[in-house]
Amino acid sequence: MTSDHGGRAVGDRGARAGRYPGGVAPYSLRYLGDPVLQQRTNDITEIDDRLIQLADDMFDIMYDAPGIGLAAPQIGVQKRLFVYEHDDEPGVLINPSVVESDGQWVFSEGCLSIPGIYFEIERPKQVMITGVDLDGNEVRYEADELQARLFQHELDHLNGTLMVEHLTDEQRKAAKKHLLELRLNGPGTGPSISIAADGTVSD
Repeated sequence: MTSDHGGRAVGDRGARAGRYPGGVAPYSLRYLGDPVLQQRTNDITEIDDRLIQLADDMFDIMYDAPGIGLAAPQIGVQKRLFVYEHDDEPGVLINPSVVESDGQWVFSEGCLSIPGIYFEIERPKQVMITGVDLDGNEVRYEADELQARLFQHELDHLNGTLMVEHLTDEQRKAAKKHLLELRLNGPGTGPSISIAADGTVSD
């Protein structure tokens, strides 16, 4: 997930230099149109060194993008986990599930797999999410506003759902050309745009 309300500030934490031989990371971001983004992920049954390495690689990709959250299928891995950073605190959630939600909150939301475009989307304002951390401990978080949205956005990815499935009809019409170009040609280099719930487009 990305946010045009400060989420992109994580960009100053780029991937650690010299980490990969030849400078090539083992994974890359997947974009709208890639079938892997529409598949439900598999539950994780074992936390081993390979999973810990995967989470570490995901942090590198997330910071380099830059973003504030990244789910495993966004780099082509069908495992049920995501990484994130909120209030300068990084975290990993394995096999997460939202068990309670309350309220509604509209916020301009972006996605690393749908770059260059932000949508006003309404989601529950508060959630309680459970899962497991990298040490195998069961964890539970009560999240509000941006953190709650971050968790919901990444959990959607684990269920094969993209944020475009939450759009209004007006947003779909306004974004049609941009999304088609992304599907056909991959991410562009132009300026980002934001689309309000009524379809209004702004820079």
